Amino acid sequence: MISTRTFIFIGFLFISCSFFSQYTIKGKIFSSTNKEALPFVPVIIKGTTIGTQSDFDGNFIIKTSKLGDSLVASYVGYKTTARTINKNLTDQEINLAMEDIGGLVLEEVTIKAGENPAHRIVRNCVKNKEVNNRSNLEAYEYETYNKLEFDLNRIPKEMREKKILKPIAFVFNNVDSANSGEKPSLPFFIVENLSQFYYKKNPTRKKEIVIASKITGIENSSVSQVLGDMYQNINVYENNILVFNKQMPSPISENGLFYYKYYLEDSAFEGNKYIYHIRFKPKRVQELSFTGNMWIADTTWGIKRLEMSLPKDANINFINSVNVIQEFAYNDSTWFLTKDRLVIDFAPSKKAIGFYGRKTTSYKKIKLNQPREDKFYEFADKIVVDDSVSSRSDEFWTLNRHDSLTQRERKIFKMIDTIQSLPIYSSWVDIFYLLVAGYKKVNNFEIGPYSNLVSYNKVEGLRLRFGGRTSDVFSKWYELSGYVAYGLLDEKWKYQIGFRSFLTKRPHRQLIGMNYKSDYEILGQSTNGFSQDNVLASFFRASPLTNLTRVDKTEAYYEREWFPGLITKTFITGRAFTPLGSNHYYYTKRDGSIAEKENIVNTEARLYVRFAWKEKYVGEGFKRVYLGTKYPILQINYSKSLQNAFKGEYDYHKLVLNVSDRIRITPILGYTDYTIEAGKIWGAVPYPLMELHGGNETYIYDYLAFNMMKYYEFASDKFVSAAVFHHFEGLFLNKIPLLRKLKWREVATIKGVWGTVNDQNRRTLLFPKSLSALDKGPYLEASLGVENIFKIFRIDAFWRLNYQLPRAIDNFGLKFGFQLAL
Repeated sequence: MISTRTFIFIGFLFISCSFFSQYTIKGKIFSSTNKEALPFVPVIIKGTTIGTQSDFDGNFIIKTSKLGDSLVASYVGYKTTARTINKNLTDQEINLAMEDIGGLVLEEVTIKAGENPAHRIVRNCVKNKEVNNRSNLEAYEYETYNKLEFDLNRIPKEMREKKILKPIAFVFNNVDSANSGEKPSLPFFIVENLSQFYYKKNPTRKKEIVIASKITGIENSSVSQVLGDMYQNINVYENNILVFNKQMPSPISENGLFYYKYYLEDSAFEGNKYIYHIRFKPKRVQELSFTGNMWIADTTWGIKRLEMSLPKDANINFINSVNVIQEFAYNDSTWFLTKDRLVIDFAPSKKAIGFYGRKTTSYKKIKLNQPREDKFYEFADKIVVDDSVSSRSDEFWTLNRHDSLTQRERKIFKMIDTIQSLPIYSSWVDIFYLLVAGYKKVNNFEIGPYSNLVSYNKVEGLRLRFGGRTSDVFSKWYELSGYVAYGLLDEKWKYQIGFRSFLTKRPHRQLIGMNYKSDYEILGQSTNGFSQDNVLASFFRASPLTNLTRVDKTEAYYEREWFPGLITKTFITGRAFTPLGSNHYYYTKRDGSIAEKENIVNTEARLYVRFAWKEKYVGEGFKRVYLGTKYPILQINYSKSLQNAFKGEYDYHKLVLNVSDRIRITPILGYTDYTIEAGKIWGAVPYPLMELHGGNETYIYDYLAFNMMKYYEFASDKFVSAAVFHHFEGLFLNKIPLLRKLKWREVATIKGVWGTVNDQNRRTLLFPKSLSALDKGPYLEASLGVENIFKIFRIDAFWRLNYQLPRAIDNFGLKFGFQLAL
């Protein structure tokens, strides 16, 4: 029989277990609109003081011995959300989807006898930027882990049921099925990147070594380069932040009070530091600035956490939303970035099919003020990508990735591999490549460009062309290219054949190339102008194209990239110019008589140098896209003729210098692009070898040409030109209520060129009637325009300011252009 003492013990045990029961509630807080995690959200058990805050990834966990009826989350810009707690469970998961209130509505507040307390806190933060900005440290280094994912989103049900998507229907049944209310997304790209980053302040040097890269969904090693910390970095301590090539003021800019309204939301101890919660929003509608929250530490006045996004009415294209979340930790004497997340919703409109881009970065093994030797950093910013980075084992990633993959991410890796193995995937890739590059892939070859297959001009009549090049499948080290064309009116064949090959890809990119071309050209046309056989140029010419010259050109070259930003290219070029139609070459003989010359033959050696300090680029193989630099770009072209070599007739030197840059004044005033070019020829040359200033006789805008100048109108052997383009970014039109929603942007330009031709060069080859020198001073033209029309068009009104044409109507013109700009 059990004793009374035992009964008492058992009873006490039950009471104790009941009284001290430990309940665990965990979950995730996310936006109901796009299912993105919401960090730093306070969550509390209703009727108690028990609660916590979601972490960087939106996750939270509460352990308590006391339960209430519901769990409540409240966050600025979202409706308060509550979920019922099941008191019968000791462990439960409760996810909270918070609904965006669709714009922050603030009640008017009148402040008397003192200033806004948030302003004092922000000013102290600004005063201490020099201390907390990592760019001011003597040196630092860290290991960085990047994870990027792109998903096609908002795919409607009726589209998912179409025949074209039937082969991948299984995706929509497995991805994001837990996120009720959201249309399924199609993951098409995910990548992980691990690298080591090094920085030194004096002299400023950066170096990044990519350790490992795992890419699923696309075969392009340049992604590893772009994902590194050298390219993708938002520093809130800078006065202005460049996002998608748009300059926006930082919420802690020195001029922040001009751009933002600040509100002190809360203050509390976190650990041993007193933290202020500051909310900020733009002062003016549709201005390129941020809205969000930041948590600033007292005493050190550094940012502990930052959450900001673009306002929904911001004048930016193809982006529904941008969210930046950063978390900092106090390290010795400064607040250093430890986690970073960028979430972007791309789409042509808010309800259209688009895609999400999610980039999460973490920083570990941080070392401050321990600089390495100068020779370690090398001369310029350097990104080292070894060939083995993409072949790391699964075991390597398990040991070295900063955060383990979620179940959803593991599923996506497997799913994308499955999609890539389907025949329809290759078809989609080929169609996309055709639309972007203009070439159709056929096994080892690419046929195109398709925009030049059929065209028309007065000299050739209907022109038919067929061409192509070898693809990366054929070889990643060399490329063959060529085309043949035939004019139905002139009944002449034209053709080109070329070859280029890498000598080395690392550490210095080196190429050699050769080509031969025999075709018709518009001499002096800008490098940005449509070729004479482009189908668009055929439809949109302002006047019939008759000024064509047959050019037979043989060229060999060697190109070397000394370091990122410095490229040299040496050429040996032979050209023969033959006039066409009613055009002829005439020259003055020694006895004063006029004689006709059948053609002009010239051979020259040329050196081209392009210097763009710290310029970034994307691309691999022969194809590169340069992303620009915040420094001026310098280009040098020096040519020396080789008289008597390969029938060369002339003896001269030619030097052309070009400087271009973008000046960002302030975010509110837009930005200015300028180009200055000067050149001189020493020696006697005929006018086809002079500087033929580029005109434009189409209705299509050409930013490198003089758009109101005709072809073959002006030539110089000594010249200087300048062009200034100012983009107001909607400064005026954003203030007009009826036009504000159109998000049009104003642009103004002015261009001029002044040059001379010496007497000797005027006699070397007589100018045709349509060509002259700039003897009456500089040529000037100006324009006012509107860009961002339907997000892809621009229209400019041009005025020819001098060298007026006889008919007044010809001194004014309208040009349109296509441009895809954010």
